[in-house]
Amino acid sequence: MYLPKHFEQQDPQALHALMRAHPLAALVSTGADGMTADHLPLEYDPASQTLRGHVARANPLWRHADGQPVLAIFRGPQAYITPSWYPGKAEHHKVVPTWNYTVVHAHGTLRAVDDAPWLHTLVSGLTAHHEAPRAQPWAVADAPDDYVQQMLRAIVGIEIPVARLVGKWKVSQNRQAADREGVADGLGDDPMAALVRP
Repeated sequence: MYLPKHFEQQDPQALHALMRAHPLAALVSTGADGMTADHLPLEYDPASQTLRGHVARANPLWRHADGQPVLAIFRGPQAYITPSWYPGKAEHHKVVPTWNYTVVHAHGTLRAVDDAPWLHTLVSGLTAHHEAPRAQPWAVADAPDDYVQQMLRAIVGIEIPVARLVGKWKVSQNRQAADREGVADGLGDDPMAALVRP
């Protein structure tokens, strides 16, 4: 990833927060047919610096997993930026459109976990996390146990010990304060506005 210094995000808390808020990652790996990307929710555990998730047993990803280098891409807020939001447009017209975005790249090696109790713990935790905001959260225990066991047999766990996290926050840092204010005002209540505002 092209990463000018002024767009580099090195704050671990910011990187972890983006991965928690936007857990659907593009997991890039290399298989028999070349490069591929699987889109799946991954949970990051900062204590062990490990990503965890699961794939369908029919997915070939896990069959050639052990030790394979992978890249998990987490995309956060993003937005088109029109030059019309820059005050400088009216003065000198030397402006062009751009795209602002936040992204985290997690580099590591893939490991398959074909273990029913491990998977049960994983999916129970993931479900509890994502159901928590609901008024009546659903839990894995709400489904019949034989059905849960059948579903667990249809998936395989994956773990990725993360060797390196790289963050890029392209949020108009290369613009003057007045332009950044103009962009933030133009974005309104878009989540990108708070990231742009000086």
